[in-house]
Amino acid sequence: MNWQEMSLSQPAVQAAIGVLGLLLVSWVAQWLARHVLARGLARLGTASRPGLAAVLLNPQVLNRAAQIVPTLIIQVGIGFIEHLPAAVVTVVQNVAAALTVLCVARTLFKVLDVTLEVHQQRALAHDDGRSRSIKSYIQLGQLVVGAAAVVVMIAALADKSPLIVLSGFGAMSAVLMLVFQDTIKSFAAGLQIEGNDMLRVGDWIEVPQAGADGDVIDIALNTVKVQNFDKTIVTIPTWKLMSESFKNWRGMSESGGRRIKRTLMIDAGSIRFLTDEEIERLGQITLIADYVHEKASAVKISRSMKASELGEALARVPANQRRLTNIGTFRAYVHAYLKANSGIHEDMTLMVRMLQPTAEGVPLELYCFTNTTRWADYEAIQGDIFDHLLAVLPEFGLRSFQAPGGADLLGLIGILDSAAKSASISVSE
Repeated sequence: MNWQEMSLSQPAVQAAIGVLGLLLVSWVAQWLARHVLARGLARLGTASRPGLAAVLLNPQVLNRAAQIVPTLIIQVGIGFIEHLPAAVVTVVQNVAAALTVLCVARTLFKVLDVTLEVHQQRALAHDDGRSRSIKSYIQLGQLVVGAAAVVVMIAALADKSPLIVLSGFGAMSAVLMLVFQDTIKSFAAGLQIEGNDMLRVGDWIEVPQAGADGDVIDIALNTVKVQNFDKTIVTIPTWKLMSESFKNWRGMSESGGRRIKRTLMIDAGSIRFLTDEEIERLGQITLIADYVHEKASAVKISRSMKASELGEALARVPANQRRLTNIGTFRAYVHAYLKANSGIHEDMTLMVRMLQPTAEGVPLELYCFTNTTRWADYEAIQGDIFDHLLAVLPEFGLRSFQAPGGADLLGLIGILDSAAKSASISVSE
């Protein structure tokens, strides 16, 4: 190679050396930004309180931000390298600008992710499992950042203004509306749900149309996840929660009491008046001693008034007398028993009432609230109450209604057979 050929190739060599030097500088700058600056700032973020500083100085955010440095250096420094064709400089600058936008978008994505993590950690630290979810807003922000990044990247690669690119998307608006219609509807529904505080993570909801009956475990932009009590997970589109009804049990949980509304079916054939001996015996039950003595005194006064008004003969007729019934006394006992039960909420409605008689007996309904909302404790309290009431029914001469089973029918057939045999023997004699 002669000196003339070497002189001709010298600009290309200088350009190559400049490009390699620029790449080396960008790599060193990225290494310094990631391992020196990012680590130093991350220590400040760890020492700071949860907030904007903790989010921006998060190590993951700083690592993403460090990736912006080399693209910026290449975008600016490529113009200072001599002997490069203008077209090459333009292409490199455009590509570097697009990569810079991509790195900025990825950094913003990580900022939003860390914001969600900090919010969830703060909710756990305050023991607020039912705090409002911001995941839908985070996802919406990521969607907006992604869309803006795509527009700016296309504009950078095409060396055009982003407004020109946006005007080109105008013709595709109908298609975009069709593609993102569920997202738009879910976002609008999410705003209403959040604005009206209709749903939070941790709420127990029932959505019969979707087969959901359990706790909300996640609220996202497009979906709400519900974990049923059988541990299955149902995913419901957010917009459906506004177009269809659902039941939220949060009010029950926050009230501190859970309702018991259940009936005892009393056999109508066992309802009768109490005798004087039974009244005296029931008066020894501590819970209703005052009630029985008060009613017994009222009955005696009523009988004496009837005797003076109607005469002794008519006053002895049972239909003319005021008498106590076993079901009325039992109803008073149930009310007193619930009032004395430590598992029943004192400040909420407590009522024992008789409903309309049916073919299955006379319903005696208990309406009260437990002082806990935990499912297992609630069922235990309810079970103990009805165990006791079913066992104490015979003390009042009452029977619970029960449809005859196979053993009952067999016993009845045996009685009829015995009666038939006895009748046949007597006839033969």
